[in-house]
Amino acid sequence: MPRWRSLALVLLGLAACLLAAPVLGCGPGRGPVGRRRLGRRQLSPLLYKQFVPNVPEQTLGASGKAEGKVLRGSERFRDLVPNYNPDIIFKDEENTGADRLMTERCKERVNSLAIAVMNMWPGVKLRVTEGWDEDGHHLPDSLHYEGRALDITTSDRDRHKYGMLARLAVEAGFDWVYYESKAHIHVSVKADNSLAVRTGGCFPGHATVTLESGERRGLADLRQGDWVLGAEPGGRLVPTEVLLFLDRDLGQRASFVAIETASPARRLLLTPSHLVFAARGAANGSAAFLPIFARRVRPGDAVLAHGAGGQGLHPTRVLRVSREDGVGVFAPLTSHGTLLVNGVLASCYAVLESHRWAHRAFAPLRLFHGLLSLLPAHPEVGNGTVPEAGMHWYSRLLYRLAGGVLGQEALQV
Repeated sequence: MPRWRSLALVLLGLAACLLAAPVLGCGPGRGPVGRRRLGRRQLSPLLYKQFVPNVPEQTLGASGKAEGKVLRGSERFRDLVPNYNPDIIFKDEENTGADRLMTERCKERVNSLAIAVMNMWPGVKLRVTEGWDEDGHHLPDSLHYEGRALDITTSDRDRHKYGMLARLAVEAGFDWVYYESKAHIHVSVKADNSLAVRTGGCFPGHATVTLESGERRGLADLRQGDWVLGAEPGGRLVPTEVLLFLDRDLGQRASFVAIETASPARRLLLTPSHLVFAARGAANGSAAFLPIFARRVRPGDAVLAHGAGGQGLHPTRVLRVSREDGVGVFAPLTSHGTLLVNGVLASCYAVLESHRWAHRAFAPLRLFHGLLSLLPAHPEVGNGTVPEAGMHWYSRLLYRLAGGVLGQEALQV
């Protein structure tokens, strides 16, 4: 039997080299917050005109290239989120609320920095003087036009604090920090669609799947070897086996997109870069439904929901889409690459906006699982196995292979 296991491992390695693609269960990245822990070590202030890391802002090692201006009312504008953190003072001299608009990553980092500022200087708050720019006040390729850059000070405007403020921004996880002016610190982040910033996990632990028997089970209680309902390419519901978890972390915090439907009433939560089958406007039949990122779903679109009484999949209109923070991330991989979560059909994949190529990239893992299933079962291995916590090694392998072959800068979605 050891010979068969060795052969299976060899086949897996060869297939991985041939089929690897830049796709993950829900991406590696630095986690939903990605900030460094603020330990008790001595922090040193940045010097005037110093920037960290010591490379230009729009390079791979920092915040990456500009992707173009985000115009109010455009498709990309909808990806910006307002920040109403009471611990941050927004100057908002335009009185339009523009300084409060930013990307999810920028919001996470600045909220973290706000806490660090209050801890460092009790009674002092973080102050944002410049955020998203829609009026053309910056250089043409500025990240302010994309909601990825901020200019910050302390609320007391004590310039003697600005060097340490810059250091706290580095510790909070900003991708580029620049002591740009005696009057402010400039900070920026990578684009939310960069693979380097994707969060792990796909669904929250309280989400439910539908077992082959029709019973509902929470993702936190789902086990390898369970059979759940998924769908074939044509849209027909089929039982599909849970092969493993691409990511599973009970304590990890993440930001989810909440998609709420009308009839039947469903509420699906999944990470922004996760794939869900949707159609623009009203749609008849499953052929019109394509896998898109959850963050691209809009009210009025349609998703595929499981009808009441054990019926098949039916188009249902999306009533509203919102953002919601949660704890616990779960990314089950099924043999069909699909599953019903809270009664809505979703893909098992993320980061790459192609369910077909993602499914192909994980073919070696399904092959390996199939080969192992031919071997005699061991008492300690089998259905009901409690999955290990953390990201699966194969997801990390795909990312590293794709990054080495294509280069990190090419891994964009």
